[in-house]
Amino acid sequence: MAQTLRRFPAVTLNTDGHTHPRENSLAAAAAVLGVLAFVSSFFDSLHIMTSWTGLFGIVAGMWGQFISVTTAERFVLIISVGLAGFGFYLGLSHGGFFGGV
Repeated sequence: MAQTLRRFPAVTLNTDGHTHPRENSLAAAAAVLGVLAFVSSFFDSLHIMTSWTGLFGIVAGMWGQFISVTTAERFVLIISVGLAGFGFYLGLSHGGFFGGV
């Protein structure tokens, strides 16, 4: 009985078997920006960085959602947009894009 046993399934966003480099790049960029905006939103003095990374994370995530192909990409994008939105709104409440000018 020569069968291959996969204990850990491959983690991929390409669940349809095709490569999607543009869509995966947008999902990765949105994820990085979303996590950065979310983490930096807990520090009041980083409101400028939080606001801008949150805004760019929302834009990248929404554009990725517009062109996404697979459900795995959409899952990552929605979580990323939520994190970026949280950071964006807290960044705005702590001083905004330009430091409360």
